[in-house]
Amino acid sequence: MTDPASPPQGPVRSAPVAGAPAKEATPAAEAVTLPAQARRRTRVPSNRFLARAAGLTAVLTVAGSLLGLVRDQALAHFFGAGPDTDAFLVAWTVPEVASTLLIEDGTALVLVPAFSLALALRVAGSTGRDPVHELVRYTLPRFAAALALVAAVLIAGAPLLVDVLAPGLPDPRTAVDCTRLTATCALTFGLTGYCGAALRTHRRYVSPASIYVAYNIGIITAMVVLGSYGGWGVRSAAAGVAIGGGLMVLVQAPFVRSELRARRTVAVPEGDRPADAGTTTGKGLGRRLFAPAMLGPVLLFALLRQSQVLIERFLASELPAGAISHLNYAQKVAQVPMVMSLMLCTVTFPVVAQALADGDTEQARRRVERDLALAGCIVLIGAATVIAAAPQIVGLLFERGAFTPADTAATADVMRVYALGLLGHTLVGALIRSYFSAARTTWYPAAAMAAGLTVTAVAGAFASGVWNLPGVGPLPGAGILGIAAANALGITVTAVVMLLGLSGRTVPIRTGTVARGLAGLTVAAGCATGAGLLAAAPFDNAVAGLACCALCVVTVFVAVAHVLRVRDVTSAVRTLTTALATATRKLRHVR
Repeated sequence: MTDPASPPQGPVRSAPVAGAPAKEATPAAEAVTLPAQARRRTRVPSNRFLARAAGLTAVLTVAGSLLGLVRDQALAHFFGAGPDTDAFLVAWTVPEVASTLLIEDGTALVLVPAFSLALALRVAGSTGRDPVHELVRYTLPRFAAALALVAAVLIAGAPLLVDVLAPGLPDPRTAVDCTRLTATCALTFGLTGYCGAALRTHRRYVSPASIYVAYNIGIITAMVVLGSYGGWGVRSAAAGVAIGGGLMVLVQAPFVRSELRARRTVAVPEGDRPADAGTTTGKGLGRRLFAPAMLGPVLLFALLRQSQVLIERFLASELPAGAISHLNYAQKVAQVPMVMSLMLCTVTFPVVAQALADGDTEQARRRVERDLALAGCIVLIGAATVIAAAPQIVGLLFERGAFTPADTAATADVMRVYALGLLGHTLVGALIRSYFSAARTTWYPAAAMAAGLTVTAVAGAFASGVWNLPGVGPLPGAGILGIAAANALGITVTAVVMLLGLSGRTVPIRTGTVARGLAGLTVAAGCATGAGLLAAAPFDNAVAGLACCALCVVTVFVAVAHVLRVRDVTSAVRTLTTALATATRKLRHVR
């Protein structure tokens, strides 16, 4: 079985993009470039294909997210929202940071261009050593050794790490034990991200998209077996992280091995192969394919982005027991619309990169503007639904066992505040791919993230009421609601700064046009939220209330957006319909 048709391999490194200042966009690597004859030989994939590929990824992502909710339900059922859960969630910071750095926004932005260039060289007719094999031989052993060292350091330094992350915990011993178990993910998540980059570049989508299904199955199984019957308590969830990390590697490793052995290439007519392709081969090719200069700005950005969670938990550790748990449950549910909105951006990342590599900035601009509009539609519809039906959502998902109605009310309030920042989170996730799609080094996104993080830290300290002033004592604040509001404010600042800076650095988007479109979508989401609140109110049954609310939100959102003449709304709805209609049908035909 095979994957559906996919976009051309990309990006390939070429001349600097027109309009990108040299001081902000220096080449990440100049040792290997494609011969001139090899460029402009791939066609731009259709919107229908992109919708199908995004839908396929979305199906498996939804499955992983649903299992993630089951995982959180099991955690709430077995351990509630008390000190033990708080201790585990401090340790949970390690896999959260590792997933961002090693699977999602971090190394993928570096490895995908490297594998894309290696495949492009293979397609161009390399007659020497296989570029993909050379890249793997050079990078994988070094990558694995570095990750193993990081995991060992985290395990040894777990007591210090817990003290830094949550100094207010009454008994840190449980958190230290959990942290030592979750620290193994530094190795397993890194290998997972490596395999995923290789497979996506080879146009294999299913196994990389299924990693969180395997991961959450491992955690849930460990909690049931070790927690319920083995007497491990909340440490069983941490053991599940270690087990789930190993499963993520296992679901991808056989396909990576198969692709490497097959030496598969994109179908290219023999006459299109450039005569001088063999000049790019030779000893040391793997070292020259890799772009280590991009690691610094990419990893710094990813680390700063994930540091928002560290700040939240640091501040929440000074609040009454259960505060970290309420923040965690609220964040997990509120972020589901954001995750779904970024599916298309994940698929179109190589498309934008290929356009920039070919010097087609107009194609890149159209693609990025369309992606921002579509992602904005999805996330704002989700945010409106979350705000309007927060009590019903939390009650359905978590209110059972040790999770009380008081926990439901507290979590729903926090979730509503978190949802105010969902558009900012989505824009940051979409824009970062555009900044690095040309495989060029820029520190601007990291600077923008640092500015937003500073806003989050300062606003959170004031708004939560945990800041003690000499001679004054703690300032009055809103507790965990203040922390959630600071998160929304900080990420919104980052999104605005990144949106304003993109045009002059990588993709020349029409910033004013994009901003006006997003403003119109935001107005539509506000109207839809009010309608959703009114629609859900009459129902005592949570399921009926949530269903009516969701239907009303979508209807009002689309209607208001059309009245405001927001561009791309009709196209966005058509793309979503195509994705949902074709993804399930195509799933059985792919591996």
